[in-house]
Amino acid sequence: MRETIKNAYIIAKREFAGYFATPLAAVFLTIFVALTGAFAFFIGGFFQRGQANLDSFFAYHPWLYLLLVPAVAMRLWAEERKSGTIELLMTLPISPTEAILGKFAAAWAFIGLALILTFPIWITVNVLGNPDNGIIVTSYLGSFLVAGAFLAIGAFISALTKNQVIAFILTATVCFLLVTSGMEIVQNVLRSWTPRIVADAVASMSFLTHYEEITRGVLSLDTLVFFLSIIAFALFANAVAVGQKKSA
Repeated sequence: MRETIKNAYIIAKREFAGYFATPLAAVFLTIFVALTGAFAFFIGGFFQRGQANLDSFFAYHPWLYLLLVPAVAMRLWAEERKSGTIELLMTLPISPTEAILGKFAAAWAFIGLALILTFPIWITVNVLGNPDNGIIVTSYLGSFLVAGAFLAIGAFISALTKNQVIAFILTATVCFLLVTSGMEIVQNVLRSWTPRIVADAVASMSFLTHYEEITRGVLSLDTLVFFLSIIAFALFANAVAVGQKKSA
């Protein structure tokens, strides 16, 4: 276990540094901070509402992640397969599990950095009023978990194809379905032609429902288990896909 963690850390460190080898990282971080600020203060009507909270800031995170997280995830394995470096990676004295954990940890940390860079918005709302900082902390955690779940799904899909564009589109589509599965319009359609138990099962998979629960300050064990289970299952599927490539 200690050796696995050590090797995964080495890979994560290399991958994380790789994000900053090109201007892509700066572009991504700038776009993320700019969009979250724009959605919070302008589209979300922060000043018009006259309330010192970040509800409008966090409300749009899952929708922004539908575009931004697949853009990070699509290159994790598709680029390796396209360039042929996946064969080289698999010949190194590391296991597929270590490579998967390292790549995922680096990408999740990169998205976490993007969230950290929005900290001035938190400071601003504290200057303007007296928000419930406990809810803000749990909302940040919820946002991070949603991003991690999106990323794990994207990493698995990226391992299935050499085409980054296909990986992006499939990841965005799957994540969109998981976000909207609990919405009333989707549930009405499902209940019109499926048993209620099926509709309820689909609704229970809604990222948005679980995320909104966290942003209300309710950090339940069920919600934590839900997101962590999605991440674990997607990473397991990723390991299977990469393992098949190694044995091919």
